[in-house]
Amino acid sequence: MSTPLLALLDGSIVDVAHPLIRADDLGVVRGDGVFDATLARRGPDGAGHVRDREEHLDRLERSAEILQLPAPDRAGYGRAIDALVAAWDFAEHPEAVIRLVLTRGPEGGGDATAFALMAPLGASVAREREHGVAITLLGRGHDGDEVASMPWLLPGAKSLSYSINMAAKRHAAQRGFDDVVFVAPSGQLLEGPTSTLVVDRGGRLLTPPQDGILASLTLEHLMRDAPAAGIEVAFAPMVAADLRTADGAWLLSSGRLLAAVTSVDGTELPRSPLDAALRRILEV
Repeated sequence: MSTPLLALLDGSIVDVAHPLIRADDLGVVRGDGVFDATLARRGPDGAGHVRDREEHLDRLERSAEILQLPAPDRAGYGRAIDALVAAWDFAEHPEAVIRLVLTRGPEGGGDATAFALMAPLGASVAREREHGVAITLLGRGHDGDEVASMPWLLPGAKSLSYSINMAAKRHAAQRGFDDVVFVAPSGQLLEGPTSTLVVDRGGRLLTPPQDGILASLTLEHLMRDAPAAGIEVAFAPMVAADLRTADGAWLLSSGRLLAAVTSVDGTELPRSPLDAALRRILEV
């Protein structure tokens, strides 16, 4: 993996080892900040193109508002993205992830910390796109509608406080699984630590209601473009049995885009007949 590129909001590229964040930055000591991530790809013209750029900036703004952070400098993030894409070697790494980061800044007060980071798409992500993922179901402790009514739990925000999400993925990996889908105390399926669940039930695509769940831009893309291919996508409550007896399922995310679920807690799941169509729709 090559060294990531770091851009400041004035559009300058600096060494990724350049001192940038104070030791008392609240993003470091409290996880008090937000981020968003999007995919940049080499296009047919050889140039880099950022997927859903404006939509990711919109979501960064929504996340900052939920955490009552200063409004992101949208023009500044635009300059940072442009600088990263211009400096990136797309011939060597045709796909990369750009992360936009905003923290509350120093604990004693001061300006927010803001930057953008670009790194090659991981080999494991590309492998999961091609071969799919074995998942396990883990409890999350709250129902989605409960979280939606508790603003202090930051529903819908892409917060830097990702420790629980990463712990869930490590827990899964230690037990031989690739990823996780969270389950509410009521038994309702929710989301993955970094992904959205979509299930094929008899040729109809279903995804859990997004109460208390981060809005997925990849899901929005699918819901917008699938009807033109004759595919219906709808929100619907689901439990584990709905997933285990499905005709197929996927995890969607901005970097991985689409990964078929191959098994659920060891129970094999068929590859949906709609898999190829979804790959075309999402440009996998």
